[in-house]
Amino acid sequence: MSIFDIAALLLLLSALFGYVNHVWLKLPHTIGLVVMGLIASALIVGADLVFPSLGIAQATIHTLKELDFANVLMNGMLAVLLFAGAVHVDFSELAARKWAIGLMATLGVLISTFVIAAGIYYASKMLGACVPFVWALVFGALISPTDPVAVLGLLKTIKVPKLLRAKIAGESLFNDGVGVVVFTVMLAIAMTADPGLLDPTPQEAAAAHHAAESVSVWSIIKLFTLEALGGALLGGITGWIAYLGMRQIDEHNLEVLITLALVFATYALALHLHISGPIAMVVAGLLIGNHGARFAMSKKTRQHVFQFWTLLDEILNSVLFLLIGLEVLVISWNSVNLPLALAAIPIVLFGRLVSVAMPIRLLSIREKFEEGTIAILTWGGLRGGISVALALSLPDNAYKPALLTATYAVVVFSIIVQGLSMKRLISRYSFHGAGKEPEPS
Repeated sequence: MSIFDIAALLLLLSALFGYVNHVWLKLPHTIGLVVMGLIASALIVGADLVFPSLGIAQATIHTLKELDFANVLMNGMLAVLLFAGAVHVDFSELAARKWAIGLMATLGVLISTFVIAAGIYYASKMLGACVPFVWALVFGALISPTDPVAVLGLLKTIKVPKLLRAKIAGESLFNDGVGVVVFTVMLAIAMTADPGLLDPTPQEAAAAHHAAESVSVWSIIKLFTLEALGGALLGGITGWIAYLGMRQIDEHNLEVLITLALVFATYALALHLHISGPIAMVVAGLLIGNHGARFAMSKKTRQHVFQFWTLLDEILNSVLFLLIGLEVLVISWNSVNLPLALAAIPIVLFGRLVSVAMPIRLLSIREKFEEGTIAILTWGGLRGGISVALALSLPDNAYKPALLTATYAVVVFSIIVQGLSMKRLISRYSFHGAGKEPEPS
Protein backbone atom coordinates (compact mmCIF):
# COMPACT_ATOMS: atom_id res chain seq x y z
CA MET A 1 0.00 0.00 0.00
CA SER A 2 1.14 3.54 -0.73
CA ILE A 3 1.31 6.25 1.93
CA PHE A 4 -1.79 7.82 0.36
CA ASP A 5 -3.68 4.50 0.62
CA ILE A 6 -2.72 4.11 4.29
CA ALA A 7 -3.68 7.72 5.07
CA ALA A 8 -7.01 7.29 3.30
CA LEU A 9 -7.74 4.09 5.24
CA LEU A 10 -6.84 5.64 8.59
CA LEU A 11 -8.99 8.73 7.98
CA LEU A 12 -11.89 6.52 6.85
CA LEU A 13 -11.63 4.34 9.96
CA SER A 14 -11.26 7.37 12.22
CA ALA A 15 -14.43 8.92 10.80
CA LEU A 16 -16.35 5.62 10.88
CA PHE A 17 -15.26 4.66 14.40
CA GLY A 18 -15.78 8.21 15.61
CA TYR A 19 -19.36 8.09 14.31
CA VAL A 20 -20.03 4.72 15.95
CA ASN A 21 -18.63 5.98 19.23
CA HIS A 22 -20.60 9.23 19.09
CA VAL A 23 -23.89 7.50 18.31
CA TRP A 24 -23.64 4.33 20.41
CA LEU A 25 -20.68 4.12 22.80
CA LYS A 26 -20.76 7.83 23.76
CA LEU A 27 -17.26 7.73 25.25
CA PRO A 28 -14.93 10.74 25.09
CA HIS A 29 -13.81 10.91 21.46
CA THR A 30 -10.15 9.90 21.83
CA ILE A 31 -10.87 7.19 24.40
CA GLY A 32 -13.64 5.86 22.19
CA LEU A 33 -11.26 5.58 19.25
CA VAL A 34 -8.76 3.59 21.33
CA VAL A 35 -11.57 1.25 22.39
CA MET A 36 -12.81 0.93 18.81
CA GLY A 37 -9.26 0.25 17.63
CA LEU A 38 -8.89 -2.52 20.20
CA ILE A 39 -12.25 -4.00 19.18
CA ALA A 40 -11.21 -3.86 15.52
CA SER A 41 -7.94 -5.60 16.39
CA ALA A 42 -9.83 -8.34 18.24
CA LEU A 43 -12.16 -8.80 15.27
CA ILE A 44 -9.20 -9.06 12.91
CA VAL A 45 -7.61 -11.74 15.08
CA GLY A 46 -10.95 -13.56 15.32
CA ALA A 47 -11.47 -13.43 11.56
CA ASP A 48 -7.95 -14.76 11.05
CA LEU A 49 -8.72 -17.74 13.31
CA VAL A 50 -11.99 -18.51 11.49
CA PHE A 51 -10.68 -17.84 7.98
CA PRO A 52 -6.90 -18.41 8.19
CA SER A 53 -6.53 -18.66 4.43
CA LEU A 54 -7.46 -15.00 3.99
CA GLY A 55 -4.43 -13.81 5.97
CA ILE A 56 -6.27 -10.75 7.29
CA ALA A 57 -4.17 -10.37 10.45
CA GLN A 58 -0.90 -10.78 8.59
CA ALA A 59 -1.89 -8.18 6.00
CA THR A 60 -2.93 -5.73 8.72
CA ILE A 61 0.29 -6.24 10.67
CA HIS A 62 2.30 -5.74 7.48
CA THR A 63 0.47 -2.46 6.82
CA LEU A 64 1.07 -1.23 10.38
CA LYS A 65 4.78 -2.05 10.16
CA GLU A 66 4.97 -0.39 6.76
CA LEU A 67 3.44 2.74 8.27
CA ASP A 68 6.14 2.77 11.01
CA PHE A 69 4.18 4.28 13.89
CA ALA A 70 7.30 5.43 15.77
CA ASN A 71 8.66 7.38 12.79
CA VAL A 72 5.29 8.86 11.79
CA LEU A 73 4.59 10.13 15.30
CA MET A 74 8.03 11.27 16.44
CA ASN A 75 9.08 12.78 13.10
CA GLY A 76 5.77 14.16 11.90
CA MET A 77 2.53 14.15 13.85
CA LEU A 78 4.12 15.14 17.16
CA ALA A 79 5.23 18.54 15.81
CA VAL A 80 1.69 19.48 14.85
CA LEU A 81 0.10 18.08 18.00
CA LEU A 82 2.51 19.81 20.39
CA PHE A 83 2.21 23.18 18.65
CA ALA A 84 -1.57 22.86 18.52
CA GLY A 85 -1.63 22.08 22.23
CA ALA A 86 0.78 24.83 23.25
CA VAL A 87 -0.88 27.54 21.18
CA HIS A 88 -4.03 27.24 23.34
CA VAL A 89 -2.23 27.41 26.70
CA ASP A 90 -2.18 30.63 28.72
CA PHE A 91 1.49 31.48 29.24
CA SER A 92 0.79 33.71 32.24
CA GLU A 93 -0.69 30.76 34.12
CA LEU A 94 2.35 28.62 33.30
CA ALA A 95 4.71 31.39 34.41
CA ALA A 96 2.86 31.79 37.70
CA ARG A 97 3.35 28.07 38.37
CA LYS A 98 6.80 27.71 36.87
CA TRP A 99 8.43 26.08 39.90
CA ALA A 100 5.87 23.30 40.23
CA ILE A 101 5.86 22.65 36.48
CA GLY A 102 9.65 22.87 36.19
CA LEU A 103 10.33 20.47 39.07
CA MET A 104 7.76 17.93 37.93
CA ALA A 105 8.95 18.06 34.31
CA THR A 106 12.61 17.54 35.25
CA LEU A 107 13.21 16.14 38.72
CA GLY A 108 9.89 14.31 38.57
CA VAL A 109 10.83 12.53 35.34
CA LEU A 110 14.18 11.42 36.79
CA ILE A 111 12.63 10.21 40.05
CA SER A 112 9.95 8.30 38.17
CA THR A 113 12.52 6.75 35.82
CA PHE A 114 14.55 5.23 38.65
CA VAL A 115 11.58 4.18 40.82
CA ILE A 116 9.89 2.43 37.89
CA ALA A 117 13.20 0.86 36.80
CA ALA A 118 13.71 -0.67 40.25
CA GLY A 119 10.16 -2.03 40.27
CA ILE A 120 10.39 -3.51 36.77
CA TYR A 121 13.82 -5.02 37.46
CA TYR A 122 12.67 -6.93 40.56
CA ALA A 123 9.28 -7.83 39.06
CA SER A 124 10.95 -9.25 35.95
CA LYS A 125 13.23 -11.40 38.10
CA MET A 126 10.26 -12.77 40.04
CA LEU A 127 8.23 -13.42 36.87
CA GLY A 128 11.02 -14.97 34.81
CA ALA A 129 11.40 -12.18 32.23
CA CYS A 130 14.85 -11.18 33.60
CA VAL A 131 15.15 -7.62 32.31
CA PRO A 132 18.59 -6.15 33.22
CA PHE A 133 18.52 -2.99 35.32
CA VAL A 134 19.95 -0.85 32.51
CA TRP A 135 17.06 -1.88 30.27
CA ALA A 136 14.62 -1.36 33.13
CA LEU A 137 15.98 2.21 33.19
CA VAL A 138 15.19 2.51 29.49
CA PHE A 139 11.61 1.45 30.22
CA GLY A 140 11.42 3.88 33.13
CA ALA A 141 12.57 6.71 30.86
CA LEU A 142 10.13 6.00 28.04
CA ILE A 143 7.10 5.50 30.29
CA SER A 144 7.72 8.32 32.81
CA PRO A 145 6.72 11.38 30.74
CA THR A 146 3.00 12.07 30.67
CA ASP A 147 1.78 12.30 27.10
CA PRO A 148 0.77 15.88 26.19
CA VAL A 149 -1.64 14.70 23.50
CA ALA A 150 -3.52 12.38 25.86
CA VAL A 151 -3.40 14.82 28.78
CA LEU A 152 -4.58 17.86 26.82
CA GLY A 153 -7.32 15.73 25.28
CA LEU A 154 -8.43 14.75 28.78
CA LEU A 155 -8.49 18.37 29.98
CA LYS A 156 -10.98 19.22 27.23
CA THR A 157 -13.53 16.85 28.74
CA ILE A 158 -13.35 17.69 32.47
CA LYS A 159 -13.56 20.78 34.64
CA VAL A 160 -10.33 21.30 36.57
CA PRO A 161 -9.37 24.38 38.66
CA LYS A 162 -7.01 26.71 36.79
CA LEU A 163 -4.10 25.89 39.11
CA LEU A 164 -4.27 22.16 38.47
CA ARG A 165 -5.08 22.63 34.79
CA ALA A 166 -1.96 24.76 34.29
CA LYS A 167 0.22 22.30 36.19
CA ILE A 168 -1.07 19.25 34.35
CA ALA A 169 -0.91 20.91 30.92
CA GLY A 170 2.45 22.61 31.51
CA GLU A 171 4.10 19.49 32.88
CA SER A 172 2.84 17.32 30.02
CA LEU A 173 4.04 19.83 27.41
CA PHE A 174 7.57 20.05 28.77
CA ASN A 175 8.26 16.66 30.34
CA ASP A 176 7.97 14.75 27.08
CA GLY A 177 10.92 16.72 25.69
CA VAL A 178 12.91 16.03 28.86
CA GLY A 179 11.77 12.41 28.80
CA VAL A 180 12.97 11.88 25.23
CA VAL A 181 16.41 13.20 26.22
CA VAL A 182 16.52 10.92 29.29
CA PHE A 183 15.42 8.01 27.09
CA THR A 184 18.21 8.75 24.59
CA VAL A 185 20.80 8.75 27.37
CA MET A 186 19.48 5.58 29.02
CA LEU A 187 19.31 3.76 25.69
CA ALA A 188 22.93 4.68 24.91
CA ILE A 189 23.99 3.40 28.35
CA ALA A 190 22.00 0.19 27.91
CA MET A 191 23.47 -0.45 24.46
CA THR A 192 26.89 -0.01 26.03
CA ALA A 193 26.36 -2.25 29.04
CA ASP A 194 24.18 -4.97 27.53
CA PRO A 195 23.11 -4.63 23.87
CA GLY A 196 21.19 -7.93 24.05
CA LEU A 197 21.22 -8.08 20.26
CA LEU A 198 19.92 -11.23 18.61
CA ASP A 199 22.19 -12.14 15.67
CA PRO A 200 23.30 -8.52 15.20
CA THR A 201 23.97 -7.23 11.71
CA PRO A 202 27.27 -5.42 11.07
CA GLN A 203 25.35 -2.13 11.20
CA GLU A 204 23.82 -2.95 14.60
CA ALA A 205 27.16 -4.08 15.99
CA ALA A 206 28.78 -0.87 14.76
CA ALA A 207 25.98 1.20 16.33
CA ALA A 208 26.48 -0.55 19.68
CA HIS A 209 30.23 0.04 19.48
CA HIS A 210 29.66 3.71 18.66
CA ALA A 211 27.29 4.03 21.64
CA ALA A 212 29.90 2.53 23.92
CA GLU A 213 32.48 5.07 22.79
CA SER A 214 30.15 8.04 23.05
CA VAL A 215 28.74 7.58 26.56
CA SER A 216 30.47 9.63 29.24
CA VAL A 217 29.45 12.07 31.94
CA TRP A 218 30.46 14.98 29.72
CA SER A 219 28.56 13.60 26.73
CA ILE A 220 25.44 13.19 28.87
CA ILE A 221 25.66 16.78 30.15
CA LYS A 222 26.32 18.01 26.63
CA LEU A 223 23.35 16.04 25.28
CA PHE A 224 20.99 17.45 27.92
CA THR A 225 22.18 20.99 27.33
CA LEU A 226 22.11 20.79 23.55
CA GLU A 227 18.77 19.01 23.34
CA ALA A 228 16.78 20.95 25.92
CA LEU A 229 18.25 24.45 25.76
CA GLY A 230 18.93 24.20 22.05
CA GLY A 231 15.31 23.21 21.40
CA ALA A 232 13.98 26.08 23.52
CA LEU A 233 16.28 28.57 21.80
CA LEU A 234 15.35 27.35 18.32
CA GLY A 235 11.63 27.52 19.10
CA GLY A 236 12.03 31.02 20.48
CA ILE A 237 13.99 32.27 17.46
CA THR A 238 11.76 30.79 14.76
CA GLY A 239 8.61 31.70 16.68
CA TRP A 240 9.80 35.30 16.96
CA ILE A 241 10.60 35.45 13.24
CA ALA A 242 7.10 34.19 12.45
CA TYR A 243 5.64 36.72 14.91
CA LEU A 244 7.49 39.61 13.23
CA GLY A 245 6.23 38.51 9.82
CA MET A 246 2.63 38.17 11.03
CA ARG A 247 2.73 41.58 12.72
CA GLN A 248 3.43 43.28 9.37
CA ILE A 249 0.31 41.95 7.63
CA ASP A 250 -3.39 41.34 8.19
CA GLU A 251 -4.28 38.46 5.90
CA HIS A 252 -5.66 35.49 7.82
CA ASN A 253 -5.02 32.83 5.17
CA LEU A 254 -1.37 33.84 4.83
CA GLU A 255 -0.91 34.01 8.59
CA VAL A 256 -2.31 30.49 8.99
CA LEU A 257 0.19 29.39 6.35
CA ILE A 258 3.01 31.11 8.27
CA THR A 259 2.16 29.17 11.44
CA LEU A 260 2.03 25.91 9.48
CA ALA A 261 5.41 26.65 7.87
CA LEU A 262 6.78 27.55 11.30
CA VAL A 263 5.86 24.13 12.69
CA PHE A 264 7.26 21.99 9.90
CA ALA A 265 10.37 24.06 9.22
CA THR A 266 11.29 24.35 12.92
CA TYR A 267 10.78 20.66 13.64
CA ALA A 268 12.72 19.62 10.54
CA LEU A 269 15.56 21.95 11.49
CA ALA A 270 15.57 20.56 15.05
CA LEU A 271 15.89 17.02 13.70
CA HIS A 272 18.84 18.00 11.51
CA LEU A 273 20.54 19.88 14.36
CA HIS A 274 19.90 17.00 16.79
CA ILE A 275 18.13 19.18 19.33
CA SER A 276 14.74 18.74 20.96
CA GLY A 277 11.99 19.26 18.41
CA PRO A 278 9.23 18.77 21.03
CA ILE A 279 10.58 21.56 23.25
CA ALA A 280 11.02 23.81 20.22
CA MET A 281 7.38 23.24 19.28
CA VAL A 282 6.14 24.04 22.78
CA VAL A 283 8.12 27.28 22.99
CA ALA A 284 7.06 28.39 19.50
CA GLY A 285 3.44 27.49 20.21
CA LEU A 286 3.38 29.41 23.49
CA LEU A 287 4.92 32.47 21.80
CA ILE A 288 2.48 32.51 18.87
CA GLY A 289 -0.56 31.60 20.97
CA ASN A 290 0.06 34.33 23.55
CA HIS A 291 2.31 37.20 22.45
CA GLY A 292 1.54 36.62 18.78
CA ALA A 293 -2.21 36.43 19.31
CA ARG A 294 -2.22 39.68 21.29
CA PHE A 295 0.08 41.84 19.19
CA ALA A 296 0.31 40.29 15.69
CA MET A 297 -3.22 39.12 14.90
CA SER A 298 -6.48 40.88 14.26
CA LYS A 299 -9.67 39.43 15.74
CA LYS A 300 -10.51 37.75 12.42
CA THR A 301 -7.00 36.30 12.08
CA ARG A 302 -7.05 34.97 15.66
CA GLN A 303 -10.32 33.23 14.95
CA HIS A 304 -9.02 31.57 11.78
CA VAL A 305 -5.62 30.60 13.24
CA PHE A 306 -7.06 29.04 16.38
CA GLN A 307 -9.85 27.28 14.48
CA PHE A 308 -7.33 25.86 12.02
CA TRP A 309 -5.09 24.44 14.75
CA THR A 310 -8.06 23.14 16.72
CA LEU A 311 -9.35 21.27 13.67
CA LEU A 312 -5.92 19.90 12.75
CA ASP A 313 -5.41 18.84 16.36
CA GLU A 314 -8.73 16.96 16.39
CA ILE A 315 -8.05 15.16 13.11
CA LEU A 316 -4.54 14.01 14.03
CA ASN A 317 -5.67 13.11 17.55
CA SER A 318 -8.31 10.85 16.04
CA VAL A 319 -5.81 9.08 13.80
CA LEU A 320 -3.24 8.77 16.60
CA PHE A 321 -5.59 7.20 19.14
CA LEU A 322 -7.01 4.86 16.50
CA LEU A 323 -3.45 3.73 15.73
CA ILE A 324 -2.79 3.14 19.44
CA GLY A 325 -5.74 0.74 19.47
CA LEU A 326 -4.60 -1.04 16.30
CA GLU A 327 -0.95 -1.36 17.36
CA VAL A 328 -1.97 -4.16 19.75
CA LEU A 329 -1.56 -6.45 16.73
CA VAL A 330 2.22 -5.96 16.65
CA ILE A 331 2.69 -6.74 20.36
CA SER A 332 4.07 -10.10 21.49
CA TRP A 333 1.54 -11.29 24.07
CA ASN A 334 3.17 -14.45 25.44
CA SER A 335 3.05 -16.22 28.79
CA VAL A 336 6.24 -14.49 30.01
CA ASN A 337 5.55 -10.94 28.83
CA LEU A 338 1.90 -10.72 29.90
CA PRO A 339 2.45 -11.07 33.69
CA LEU A 340 5.20 -8.44 33.56
CA ALA A 341 2.93 -6.15 31.54
CA LEU A 342 0.20 -6.44 34.18
CA ALA A 343 2.73 -5.85 36.98
CA ALA A 344 4.00 -2.75 35.16
CA ILE A 345 0.67 -0.94 35.64
CA PRO A 346 0.84 -0.55 39.47
CA ILE A 347 4.62 -0.06 39.29
CA VAL A 348 4.24 2.89 36.90
CA LEU A 349 1.43 4.36 39.01
CA PHE A 350 3.61 4.11 42.12
CA GLY A 351 6.51 5.75 40.26
CA ARG A 352 4.17 8.55 39.19
CA LEU A 353 2.94 8.98 42.77
CA VAL A 354 6.50 9.32 44.13
CA SER A 355 7.55 11.68 41.32
CA VAL A 356 4.55 13.93 42.02
CA ALA A 357 4.60 13.78 45.81
CA MET A 358 8.27 14.65 46.28
CA PRO A 359 8.26 17.94 44.31
CA ILE A 360 4.86 18.93 45.72
CA ARG A 361 5.98 18.24 49.31
CA LEU A 362 9.17 20.19 48.64
CA LEU A 363 7.25 23.20 47.30
CA SER A 364 4.58 23.00 50.00
CA ILE A 365 7.13 24.42 52.45
CA ARG A 366 6.42 27.85 50.99
CA GLU A 367 3.33 27.31 48.83
CA LYS A 368 -0.19 26.14 49.59
CA PHE A 369 -1.65 23.35 47.50
CA GLU A 370 -5.28 22.39 47.08
CA GLU A 371 -6.50 19.20 48.72
CA GLY A 372 -6.27 16.32 46.28
CA THR A 373 -3.47 17.82 44.19
CA ILE A 374 -1.21 14.78 44.51
CA ALA A 375 -4.01 12.30 43.81
CA ILE A 376 -5.28 14.19 40.76
CA LEU A 377 -1.81 14.79 39.30
CA THR A 378 -0.93 11.13 39.85
CA TRP A 379 -4.07 9.67 38.31
CA GLY A 380 -4.23 12.34 35.60
CA GLY A 381 -0.72 11.61 34.33
CA LEU A 382 -1.79 9.74 31.21
CA ARG A 383 0.61 7.90 28.95
CA GLY A 384 0.01 7.72 25.23
CA GLY A 385 1.49 7.54 21.77
CA ILE A 386 4.92 8.94 22.67
CA SER A 387 5.66 6.03 25.02
CA VAL A 388 4.47 3.50 22.43
CA ALA A 389 6.58 5.18 19.73
CA LEU A 390 9.71 5.15 21.90
CA ALA A 391 9.17 1.49 22.76
CA LEU A 392 8.71 0.59 19.10
CA SER A 393 11.92 2.47 18.26
CA LEU A 394 14.00 0.20 20.52
CA PRO A 395 16.54 -1.97 18.68
CA ASP A 396 15.45 -5.55 18.11
CA ASN A 397 16.97 -7.45 21.01
CA ALA A 398 16.10 -9.95 23.73
CA TYR A 399 14.39 -7.36 25.93
CA LYS A 400 12.29 -5.38 23.44
CA PRO A 401 9.22 -7.72 23.42
CA ALA A 402 8.84 -7.56 27.21
CA LEU A 403 9.33 -3.77 27.35
CA LEU A 404 7.00 -3.14 24.41
CA THR A 405 4.25 -5.31 25.93
CA ALA A 406 4.58 -3.57 29.29
CA THR A 407 4.48 -0.15 27.60
CA TYR A 408 1.33 -0.99 25.70
CA ALA A 409 -0.45 -2.36 28.76
CA VAL A 410 0.34 0.80 30.75
CA VAL A 411 -0.75 3.10 27.91
CA VAL A 412 -4.08 1.33 27.32
CA PHE A 413 -4.85 1.21 31.06
CA SER A 414 -3.87 4.87 31.36
CA ILE A 415 -6.06 6.11 28.54
CA ILE A 416 -9.14 3.98 29.20
CA VAL A 417 -9.25 3.37 32.96
CA GLN A 418 -7.58 6.54 34.24
CA GLY A 419 -9.09 8.72 31.53
CA LEU A 420 -12.65 7.54 32.17
CA SER A 421 -12.40 7.79 35.96
CA MET A 422 -10.87 11.28 36.25
CA LYS A 423 -14.25 13.04 36.52
CA ARG A 424 -15.23 10.81 39.41
CA LEU A 425 -11.92 11.42 41.18
CA ILE A 426 -12.16 15.20 40.80
CA SER A 427 -15.77 15.21 42.05
CA ARG A 428 -14.57 13.85 45.41
CA TYR A 429 -12.83 17.11 46.30
CA SER A 430 -14.51 20.25 47.58
CA PHE A 431 -13.13 22.58 44.91
CA HIS A 432 -15.13 20.81 42.18
CA GLY A 433 -17.64 23.30 40.82
CA ALA A 434 -17.02 25.69 43.71
CA GLY A 435 -14.84 28.12 41.77
CA LYS A 436 -12.27 28.06 44.53
CA GLU A 437 -8.73 28.75 43.34
CA PRO A 438 -5.64 28.12 45.45
CA GLU A 439 -2.63 30.39 45.41
CA PRO A 440 -0.28 29.99 42.44
CA SER A 441 2.97 28.13 42.92
